[in-house]
Amino acid sequence: MRVTRAVLGAAAVLALAGCGADGEGGEKVPPTATGSLESLAAEVRCKPNMQTDADEIRQAICRNGDGRFVLATFATDRGQREWINDAKDYGGYYLVGRKWVAVGDDGVVEALRGTLGGDVEIGTDHHAHSG
Repeated sequence: MRVTRAVLGAAAVLALAGCGADGEGGEKVPPTATGSLESLAAEVRCKPNMQTDADEIRQAICRNGDGRFVLATFATDRGQREWINDAKDYGGYYLVGRKWVAVGDDGVVEALRGTLGGDVEIGTDHHAHSG
């Protein structure tokens, strides 16, 4: 019984640690949003211009007061990770949530993170390879 309480207590601490966690710069990051492409777009106040509407991926171009970005939702975690891994070869900034990604420049992604939460991933920097 003592082990079970310890495990449950540790799980509760871990769950709470993710809520409103500090970002790299000490800013508060909200819990990561979930939902359909339309509900995520509504949270960041953009009207999605649908580009792809398939079973595996839904992708739209969005624009709001922070700038222009791509918003995509995925049917599976694996599909999302494969898409991100391929897309990161093109550079850019990726705000990653559970089965969704927002892609834009650094300022736009950071602004979206203030509303949607999530983790920022950075694509390959090809400027270092030019000579």
